[in-house]
Amino acid sequence: MKFHRLFGLCLFFAAVAFPLFSQAPAEAGDGKTGAAWIIPIRGDIEPSLAAFVRREGGKAQAQGARYIIFEIDTFGGRVDSALQITSFITSIKNARTIAWVNSGGDSMGVSWSAGALIALACQDIYMAAGTSLGAAAPVTIGADGQSEGTGEKTVAAVRSQIAALAERNKHPVELARAMVDYDVEIWEVLVEGELKVLSLQELELMEKDAQTGGPEPQRRGVISPKGKLLSLTSGEAVRYGLARGLADDRESLLAAIGAPSPAVESVPGAADEIVSILTSAPVQALLIILGLVMIFLEINSPGFGIPGVTAIIAFVTVFGSGAMLGRVGSLEIVLFLLGLGLLVVEIFVTPGFGFMGISGFILIGLSLMLSMQDFVIPRFDWEWTMMGRNALVVFTGLLAAVTGIAVIVLLGPKIRLFNRLTLQTRLTGTAAGPLQPGDQGNAPEAAGAESYQSLVGKTGVAATTLHPVGRVEIDGEVYEAQAEGLFAEPGRGVRVIRVRGNNITVRLV
Repeated sequence: MKFHRLFGLCLFFAAVAFPLFSQAPAEAGDGKTGAAWIIPIRGDIEPSLAAFVRREGGKAQAQGARYIIFEIDTFGGRVDSALQITSFITSIKNARTIAWVNSGGDSMGVSWSAGALIALACQDIYMAAGTSLGAAAPVTIGADGQSEGTGEKTVAAVRSQIAALAERNKHPVELARAMVDYDVEIWEVLVEGELKVLSLQELELMEKDAQTGGPEPQRRGVISPKGKLLSLTSGEAVRYGLARGLADDRESLLAAIGAPSPAVESVPGAADEIVSILTSAPVQALLIILGLVMIFLEINSPGFGIPGVTAIIAFVTVFGSGAMLGRVGSLEIVLFLLGLGLLVVEIFVTPGFGFMGISGFILIGLSLMLSMQDFVIPRFDWEWTMMGRNALVVFTGLLAAVTGIAVIVLLGPKIRLFNRLTLQTRLTGTAAGPLQPGDQGNAPEAAGAESYQSLVGKTGVAATTLHPVGRVEIDGEVYEAQAEGLFAEPGRGVRVIRVRGNNITVRLV
């Protein structure tokens, strides 16, 4: 029965999915050893890059690296991915972490936005001449496609996080705040011959203390005026104590930090590129469409074949790629299987499209959406934005899949390719002998396919549920037929509208 096949499909998916996603993949060494490791952070900060950094950083620690250098060259990217990278960097205990803003023929020479957040998570910062660092205010994409600032709640969260990272690693805290908050004004001040970086509030407080005998601050100039985000050149970063020094190449960097040469370099492989492609929004939407359409075809095809296998591959790819980025666990798999189970009940137990079917689609959509993010309930503006984007991808996939299924139902009988994917056999007898008129089978074999043409235009009733394939009774005989529509309940009146060989197509009347 088709119910048993679909139930088996669910069990097979669960058997494949749970072992893959319920356990974190073990880190595997690749034989590389060295006192210093260089892990590149280039291009957009996205989930696949965060997974790459965690994996390679884990390898470096497993091999006993004493210096882990993060070579940064990025305009920024997703806040959640940047926070995952900073959290990993701050968790490193037995190695010194160094951020290196590099420049060269194939680099942009910048560490902006999320890149600045990652740089401040490292214990030391070195920069090549001609590079810059800063401008870390969180932004989102507006309805017009242009970037715009996020709400104060998100700004406050990122501001406190970047200040905490700077404080932890003894970087100038006010410089870090000015990279995120437009309202922070920073001054260069000389206090008793020592150069200091102070916020306007700190400067005014020091000037007030000077009237009662405190040290007299001398204003030398505004580093970052109010209403502007701070971004520093390499020279300015060294001058104000944010960067430890300049390093134009790897040899000079290794010499500056006291690490032996050569360093081991981690290079993103083909697998990283594949994961990045598979987790992109267009590919995820296409996989969702393919998986749902193939499940529909599997329900309406004899045996277990290509549609069922394709559906399993599509959804294992969706959840598997998310699991490789650490975004899929048991919750997403359970929700997906529950949703699929509700659809099975809707199709075979309570035919129609009601509460079970809608609930099943909702649970499937929710599981797919959660597989694209690493949080369940959003707390910040950027998380709401990300959840909205993921919901749009899933909704687009579900809507396109339903549209594709409707097209297959309406046009499938006219397309020769689908003749092989639908039930078209005619029952002529059982182990007990040939079927008699009125039995729940087809007309006797003697009727022949030629006589089926005489059925066109005749009316009868659905003997079983047509979803869309089932049995109809016409003039006392029972035939295998396919409804032109999603389903028909037993007892509904039908009319034969088309006959092709043994393939009878009916329409509800």
